[in-house]
Amino acid sequence: QVQLVESGGGLVQAGGSLRLSCAASGRTISNYVMSWFRQAPGKEREFVATISWINSNTYYKDSVKGRFTISRDNAKNTVYLQMNSLKPEDTAVYSCAATGGSSSVPQYWGQGTQVTVSS
Repeated sequence: QVQLVESGGGLVQAGGSLRLSCAASGRTISNYVMSWFRQAPGKEREFVATISWINSNTYYKDSVKGRFTISRDNAKNTVYLQMNSLKPEDTAVYSCAATGGSSSVPQYWGQGTQVTVSS
């Protein structure tokens, strides 16, 4: 079992920055693909960014490319999402997720952290 706990959310003005953290416990995440998802009110959850375990390749939702950066520190069992140039449309609950083995969908999810961007 992997437990994931997000932190770092909050209220920020448009153009500002936040750094989200996802701390894992219970098992090392060094061999898990780690991802960030978000869900805005009244909308479905959507993919934001992912980082592979084998070579730390990263992939992003088109609308956050160039503004968000996902990274991982396997020694600290933590994944980060640096968010710059935030826009009101980035407002959502952000959750991290872990995908292991041959699974194509995450097996473990955090509870989420609220990010609110004011205009």
